[in-house]
Amino acid sequence: MSRVNLAILWHMHQPQYRDPFSGRYMLPWTRLHALKDYWGMVKVLGEFPGVHATFNFVPLLAAQIEEYAGGKFHEPWFDLAFAPAGSLDSGQKHEILERAFQVNENFVRRWPRFAELQLQVKSAGTESCVARFDLRDWRDLQLLSQLAWMDEEYIAKDPVVTELSRKGAGYTEEDKEALREKQLELLGAVLPEYRLAAERGQIEISTTPYYHPILPLLCDTDIARVSNPHTPLPQPAFRYPEDAREQLLRSRQYHERVFGKPPVGLWPSEGSVSDQALEIAMELGFKWFATDEGVLGRTRNIGFWRDASGYPQNGPDLYTPWKLQRGGREITGFFRDHYVSDLVGFVYSRMSASAAAEDLHRRIRAIGDREPAGSTATVSIILDGENAWEFYAENGRDFLRQFYRRVQDDAEIRTLTMSEAADARPDAPKLEGIFPASWINANFDVWIGHSEDVRAWDLLRDARETYAKVVQRAASNGDAGPAEPGSTASLKRAHEALLAAEGSDWCWWYGPEHASSNDAEFDELYRQHLTEVYTALGEHVPDALLHPIKRAPERSRRETPEAYLDVKVDGRESSYFEWLGAGLYATDRRGGTMHGRSYVLGQLRYGFGPDHFYLRVDPTEAIAEIPDFQFRLTMWDSRETRLTVRVTGGKFAGCILEQGGACLLHAETLVAAAFDKIIEVSLARELFDLKRRKSLLLSAALWESGLPIDVLPIDGMLELSLGEENFAWNAE
Repeated sequence: MSRVNLAILWHMHQPQYRDPFSGRYMLPWTRLHALKDYWGMVKVLGEFPGVHATFNFVPLLAAQIEEYAGGKFHEPWFDLAFAPAGSLDSGQKHEILERAFQVNENFVRRWPRFAELQLQVKSAGTESCVARFDLRDWRDLQLLSQLAWMDEEYIAKDPVVTELSRKGAGYTEEDKEALREKQLELLGAVLPEYRLAAERGQIEISTTPYYHPILPLLCDTDIARVSNPHTPLPQPAFRYPEDAREQLLRSRQYHERVFGKPPVGLWPSEGSVSDQALEIAMELGFKWFATDEGVLGRTRNIGFWRDASGYPQNGPDLYTPWKLQRGGREITGFFRDHYVSDLVGFVYSRMSASAAAEDLHRRIRAIGDREPAGSTATVSIILDGENAWEFYAENGRDFLRQFYRRVQDDAEIRTLTMSEAADARPDAPKLEGIFPASWINANFDVWIGHSEDVRAWDLLRDARETYAKVVQRAASNGDAGPAEPGSTASLKRAHEALLAAEGSDWCWWYGPEHASSNDAEFDELYRQHLTEVYTALGEHVPDALLHPIKRAPERSRRETPEAYLDVKVDGRESSYFEWLGAGLYATDRRGGTMHGRSYVLGQLRYGFGPDHFYLRVDPTEAIAEIPDFQFRLTMWDSRETRLTVRVTGGKFAGCILEQGGACLLHAETLVAAAFDKIIEVSLARELFDLKRRKSLLLSAALWESGLPIDVLPIDGMLELSLGEENFAWNAE
């Protein structure tokens, strides 16, 4: 057997869950994974000093752990889980029942009382359990929902947590307080444990761009067409390589502060690479990067199809580092064995710990057996270091111990950090360029391949352009006062929100590829970050940010236009035939209302004439209660066009037309609007950018005293298909 250099990288990542306005953590996953995974992953490795590994920490994740460790955090689920059971109101009880069981069934079944409570909720229903659960039920549910996320080491060896686990039911308020203190203790131990392991030389800590953005897409969204010529793209493109540089620069600065020295290596977010992105990384001092075998295959135009034993075609090309050379610099690239990494992530959890560890060890030895005589295979196993373990018995700890023990005792396998593996191959082969792609399917489709993704990028681009304009204005005018828009403080606040919105996690949940029970929260967080950009700058917040981007199922009726329209804009239905053949949006209203008001916008009709777009909205009777309001029609092509219709004392009082954030003069030649029984609007065709465009987006909102009272559609923007088959305009 030839020798094997085994380079394992565990990637640790959570997005920014903290609401930029309130400072509260809208979702608890950073805390819960810190308790269950992060500390224990490096702690268990310390039992095997001969095993070296790389841990990749996204700076944003580490910053959130720091905040939790400091104890000054606001996370409603944490507060609710440890609140006195006797103080819970009906709303809090509903939330406990919603949150408590958001954990793998392995951990629910581990405590019979936890499983019993879950069964009661499933069989009797939430409302029944809210009404009939007694204090004992609530205390047990609160504590077990938190105990399920405690690290295996604490459950096995910590006197307090071990006793709570053994007790299993009948918990007291004192038990809850004891567990709360243990959680805070464990949160404070996470980052110091990694720094200690790095200082003793057993691990290397690498990094990712600060807010986990897809660097190639920050540099230029058009690059997504290289891997998929048919992917939809934002128009105009998002093209800010300076933001990619800033995200990397921040990650280096943060890493040095927390872990004591700047990082050498980089796991680009989602393994996403391009020549431009990696050139920036090289300029900033990174010495190695890692991505997936699919990127190497597309770069070299070869495949890595496996034979019956799992060994890939062109194996020697995969099982070596490569040196990318660009502009007189070089950086070493590692390409993960996708097949073996996925076995750990998705398959071995269904096997016993012993059988899984033995199979993984055997496969690594078999790779060495297939290498040419005298050569050394560098095998890169790279995967998520947190989410896989909940599918394993006892959170995967037995599997890891058995595997680490086998490779530590095998004289033919050296487990190395990525930097050690790079140093071991000074003669690594060369690449002059790299194919732009991510680790998923060697393209960027997850983050830009669906209309929801494109919508998110459009909104991000507009916020970025607004920020750039304000920065330029502030630079030419000089700083304003500390609380004024354009001041250093406000620009810094807006910039931070913008960088957070550039993270990849938001588009992960848009489109059809992924879904979770928290989709609505992710969508809201993304739009909150963009809203914060405008708010900090003192700019108008686009109406589009009122609408969810993620399209949720909705009971609504939608009809496309069936004829061209010729409408007299007078706020009345002039004749039965005037709107005959119009498109229709009508919804079966509806669970909630905005700001406590009944909905006031009824059905929406629309259509096209040769030179105009027409819109009609029928208000409900509730409009009589609102004598003064603004009706805002927002339409999107490559930019935002917004018409604001003002109504005072129940009468039409004029309108304002804006495009790209600027008011248009002489708007009366381009628009007409009226309000009497209904709201009617016409917009001239020349207002729209129709080049290569297949659709327009539309939303209608009614505002009162600076607050949105109602909006249509309620589930996102209404997409208006273009083309003669839809009785609309041909794209130019």
